[in-house]
Amino acid sequence: MKHILLPTDFSDNSWNAITYAISLFKEEVCTFYFLNTYTPVVYRVDSIMGSTSQLGLADALRQTSLNGLNQINDKLSETFGANPKHAYKMLSRFNYLVSGIKEFLSKNETDLVVMGTQGATGAKEVLFGSNTVQVFNDIKCPVMAIPEGCEYEKPLEILFPTDLQVDFNSFQLDILKHIASTNQSKVHGLHVSMGAELTRQQKENKAELETQFSDTTFVFHHYKSMLVTAAIDKFQTSAKLNVLAMINNKRSFFENIFFKSTINQLGFHIHLPFLVIPAKG
Repeated sequence: MKHILLPTDFSDNSWNAITYAISLFKEEVCTFYFLNTYTPVVYRVDSIMGSTSQLGLADALRQTSLNGLNQINDKLSETFGANPKHAYKMLSRFNYLVSGIKEFLSKNETDLVVMGTQGATGAKEVLFGSNTVQVFNDIKCPVMAIPEGCEYEKPLEILFPTDLQVDFNSFQLDILKHIASTNQSKVHGLHVSMGAELTRQQKENKAELETQFSDTTFVFHHYKSMLVTAAIDKFQTSAKLNVLAMINNKRSFFENIFFKSTINQLGFHIHLPFLVIPAKG
């Protein structure tokens, strides 16, 4: 059984992510957990504990949260009907998004978090908002971010850029391997060399990666002397990609792309479900 966490703020974006996740795992036995977190706009523990009006506000927010979850439950039945393989659980928590997700993960086995995302400014060139980036940073579970307006497509072609600088055994690749094997996906490993030959360690890591994906079609590609974002964009001209997957290697590769100005370049060109794979533990 797969356990999938779906944070929701009841927006069209989050519903889009929900429909993607349920479509992706429609043939599998899954429990989907729908998590809505809520806090007052201004939240102080002492005021909540000591003020009747603040307590009333908290109760009203909780009721709004519960009503929204009930509406999702109804919408699931209307949209997907009965699927004996799927179970739905609704969770309302007085918490912030990231700490609410962390609390859930500490108490529940979870294979994947799927969430909707849009740029914080609404600008088309910004791919991820601050909440999504914070989840990428702080959550030690694979996270799939579904961009605004991205409709489900069977993940037949998955792009996996890597600098080959990590021990792949130390990262949570199981969900990516599972998605690839159950959908008969072709996984494209992509390395940008900047003109240098692979080191001995990189060659060993490449061999390990090929072993990890031995149960599916895995093809490795080398590009030279270009930005990784440009390489990703170039690759899209030769393949109809359905998912982009990357390891969260903060020391270099991932950080260089997503926490510097290149985030804007990627946002211009990528409109794919984006799977972020953290380290184990």
